[in-house]
Amino acid sequence: MNEGYTYRERIDGRGAGQRVDRYLSGRYAHSDHATWCARIAEGSVLVDGARCLADAVLRAGQELAWHRPPWTEPDAPLTLPVLYSDAAVMVVDKPAGLPTLAGGGFLQHTLQHQLRLVAPTAAPVHRLGRWTSGAVLCAVTPAAAAALTAQFKARSIQKRYRALASGSPEQDVFGIDVPIGPVPYPPLGTLHAASPDGRPASSRVTVVRRGADSFLADVFIATGRPHQIRVHLAAAGHPLVGDPLYVAGGRPAPGGTALPGDPGYLLHAAEVGFDHPTSGERAAVSAPAPHEQLQAML
Repeated sequence: MNEGYTYRERIDGRGAGQRVDRYLSGRYAHSDHATWCARIAEGSVLVDGARCLADAVLRAGQELAWHRPPWTEPDAPLTLPVLYSDAAVMVVDKPAGLPTLAGGGFLQHTLQHQLRLVAPTAAPVHRLGRWTSGAVLCAVTPAAAAALTAQFKARSIQKRYRALASGSPEQDVFGIDVPIGPVPYPPLGTLHAASPDGRPASSRVTVVRRGADSFLADVFIATGRPHQIRVHLAAAGHPLVGDPLYVAGGRPAPGGTALPGDPGYLLHAAEVGFDHPTSGERAAVSAPAPHEQLQAML
């Protein structure tokens, strides 16, 4: 059981004029209207720090808070090795299966929470998918966070991933520049995938070793679109081995029900390179590949 969590938000034009019960049941549809009314009645919902009635009308600028009681989170590996650390920057080695940020029932079983147990002021400046392992760059100070965020925007941070993909590409080195954007996907409404109407995305793939029906590759990404490596390799005809979601072409299989957070593929953030926010010197931090299948093909 975790310690529960109090969600807070400032009411804007979307909520102004709505009743508290109707606003909550519309915005947080994981609970039905009756459940929200029960929470309001028991005092778990506060408006500007005070208990309220279900039919109270919200005004712009008010603070709405509701407390979620402690719950049992899904299991996740909580070991978080530190690869590099100084007064401004940390790089940690995220295990596959650990979410970076809270969401989907995860609160304390996240990289963000476990990191703060070790370094209270540290926070990740980018994220990896739950089942992607490897190096995550974190800022220890606000100044470092600003500097590293600026580098991400300028695309001066280099990220090298190691992936196990299916098939046998014709070339040992090739680029993929397929746009990525939301496409219709019934289980979620929309899903980021290969789309001619999507945002520009660029990846460069270098084959490290070939197997009978798969290959190990280093993938360098110049952009950071959602699920970019999974989408791009699938778009090139080489979906990640075991990927339950993306198939050849870079889209989910027709009629599929898999979700982005489902496991099965092997993807590892092997190295992150950045200009140190204090010294200005270029730094590169590597994370050893943990997966047996990846290690067997090194």
